[in-house]
Amino acid sequence: MRARVPELWYSWRHQIEHFSKRGYKVAAIDVRGYGGSSKPHPIADYTMRNLTSDVGAAVDALGGGKAILFGHDWGAPIVWNTSVIYPEKITAVAGLSVPYFPPSETSFLDAARAIYKDRFFYQLYFQKEGEAEAELEADVPATLRKTYYGISGDAPPNAWLARKGPDAKLLEGMVDPNPFPAWLSPADLQVFVDAFEKGGFRGPLNRYRAQSLDVAELADWRGKLVTQPSFFVAGERDAVRAFIPGMDMYENPGVACADFRGKMILPGVGHWVQQEAPEATNAALEGFLKGL
Repeated sequence: MRARVPELWYSWRHQIEHFSKRGYKVAAIDVRGYGGSSKPHPIADYTMRNLTSDVGAAVDALGGGKAILFGHDWGAPIVWNTSVIYPEKITAVAGLSVPYFPPSETSFLDAARAIYKDRFFYQLYFQKEGEAEAELEADVPATLRKTYYGISGDAPPNAWLARKGPDAKLLEGMVDPNPFPAWLSPADLQVFVDAFEKGGFRGPLNRYRAQSLDVAELADWRGKLVTQPSFFVAGERDAVRAFIPGMDMYENPGVACADFRGKMILPGVGHWVQQEAPEATNAALEGFLKGL
């Protein structure tokens, strides 16, 4: 199990408890750059090839060379691509929030520059080293509250994609909720605050910057399908769904999966699907596992 910025292994706490009680050996990692994992400085250390290699090593160390993978947001492309690059290690895979898109001759950043050429888009804002770090690290608790709320099902639909100028800051115009929605308690939030105050945001942001490097590094896997049994879970109100104007990214999330077992779109739920709706997410994932 792996997740995205600004998350940790702790984002999977509900799934760890649920599936371990049912006899599964469960491991949730901090991706490099996060939490207790190493935080190398160079952008090139955060390519998809490096991150999938980390997962493959964890599978060898903890699973005896075999594992079923779940991943959320950036964790979803990581587990999808791990399944393609290391097909002998991965027996099944489920992505949360982000469908599988095979490696291609261009990166998502190329498309984003065209789609959002006259307006703010967070991934483009993250490209300039140091700028986003300074904003996000100035007040970590406020950063996390605004970010978690802004993409959740409790916020107005697509608040994350609210139109603002291309030179805006990430947190500009975002709501700091009081009280925060009940799905993330003050104690839970503090776990994330402590981790990001200690480790900073450069490592997680470097993953966004490394996307352009993936094009060459993943050339051998361009167009490759996920061949293992696969599944997709997402929130109905997830902003990722509307990243490309005029396209519902959740309409056919299994288009590049050869053995797609279905999708579950949870009504009223936003981006943080396994935290906002743990019981429904667990039930969906358990149903997928029982069908293997």
